[in-house]
Amino acid sequence: MSATSREAAAAARAQHVRQRGDRPSQRRCAELTGSRAVARVPASIELREQGGGGALEFLGYATVYERGYEMWDYYGPYTEVVSAGAGAESLARADLDVPLVLGHDQLRRLARTTTGTLQLSEDDNGLSVRAPSLDPADYDVAYIAPKLRSGLIDEMSFAFRIDAGQWSPDYSEYRITRYDIHRGDVAIVGYGANPATEAALRAPVARSSRARALLEIALAR
Repeated sequence: MSATSREAAAAARAQHVRQRGDRPSQRRCAELTGSRAVARVPASIELREQGGGGALEFLGYATVYERGYEMWDYYGPYTEVVSAGAGAESLARADLDVPLVLGHDQLRRLARTTTGTLQLSEDDNGLSVRAPSLDPADYDVAYIAPKLRSGLIDEMSFAFRIDAGQWSPDYSEYRITRYDIHRGDVAIVGYGANPATEAALRAPVARSSRARALLEIALAR
């Protein structure tokens, strides 16, 4: 996207958005108005195999904090940034319900917080995702595991609601200061909007060979 287009979008936004605290209108992840409003990020994914034929452990990041990624609203492109700690209030809910899914498809669930099979937390990097016991006999797990190991798939995304945020003075950047992920999702995706995230798949085998089993994709930025 050209700098001119971004500048024009920011100028139009500055003229029409009433307050800097207003949320983006028609927020989406692509230029097309029908695209979904999800923040996608290349992630570090690890998948560990728990012994011979046992459960698999998935580790990744659904988003990275303090790293800008491109989004679109009614006026055009802008940069979106998620502040560190923005999900703390939502993640602290006793009834938190978030599934780990493939491609934001709610019927292709791999794990879920309500069943104790998915753990979400914040750290210095971003929104950490851990599913400690994926069933290798599950159709979707069997489908995605080799793609994660080979690096064919290495990105994540998350679907959430913006609770609070603010535009920069020139309306070219929107910073999310609080989001609600309850009844949203964390997803393994083909391509992500935020090129700063990481996703990796580890297959933990015997301790002596664990180093060889780690398939890690480090942060590119």
